[in-house]
Amino acid sequence: MQIEKLGLKHKDLLSQRLKNITVPLSEYTFPNLYLFRKNHDYDVMIDGEVFIKGRTYDGHVYLMPTVDVRTLDVAALKALMASVDFLFPIPEEWLSAFSPEGFDITSAEGDADYLYTVKKMSTYAGRKLHKKRNLLKQFNELYTSEARPLTNEHLDQARAVLDGWLVETGLDAEQTDYGPCREAIDRYEELVLCGGMYYAEGEPAGFVLGEEVNDETYVLHFAKALTKFKGVYQFMFNNFAKILPPKYKYLNLEQDLDKENLRIFKSSYVPDAMVKKARVKLRR
Repeated sequence: MQIEKLGLKHKDLLSQRLKNITVPLSEYTFPNLYLFRKNHDYDVMIDGEVFIKGRTYDGHVYLMPTVDVRTLDVAALKALMASVDFLFPIPEEWLSAFSPEGFDITSAEGDADYLYTVKKMSTYAGRKLHKKRNLLKQFNELYTSEARPLTNEHLDQARAVLDGWLVETGLDAEQTDYGPCREAIDRYEELVLCGGMYYAEGEPAGFVLGEEVNDETYVLHFAKALTKFKGVYQFMFNNFAKILPPKYKYLNLEQDLDKENLRIFKSSYVPDAMVKKARVKLRR
């Protein structure tokens, strides 16, 4: 078996494999794995099949498949699972591969991705989102705004916003996703990412950064803004949803990691679905 620390050299090996999976889970893209490789201590394991070995935010060692598990040999899979705590993140549609006699299946609330329809985010329609509409209206009334594609000439502005965002949080960079976000900006073209840059009164006010996760779902890995501009997040999400190509039906804003501030923020947009990520443990 070949085991290597996940790096850029694995891009060609992993990118198409993950794209072929077509599930909406945010982990199943190469940029996500690469940018959070240090957070999860990712290894690439090659032994006929290819797996990612990592560690969850709550300290468990897991294997992540890079193909639909329903296509794998069960005996070989069980042999690999003996050295880890569980398989993860497993989409619900794959769970038929695991018999109740041989496996225990659980999920953690903080792992689930927040999924929203693009239509909802582009309109903020409905009674539950009236506060978002009001904040968007206030932003548009208070500021002269502009939205541009996040291209190379705007990357320094994105870095400046990220630095300002960190100051506003009052936290050390290591307590946030500052490092992965900064690397996403620095390797923007290399990782084939896409996003938007947003301005208020001519000043860089925020940015979003993401990629396609499947044919109908776009995942935003990062959304950073300066909250001195009231309503800036509502403006960014609304604008980005409006300019997405029509084929995308959903926006994935990833998980909340059991962090209360993230849970409150993401729940306030009233997700259309919480996409569970199963932890499949071998019964011993």
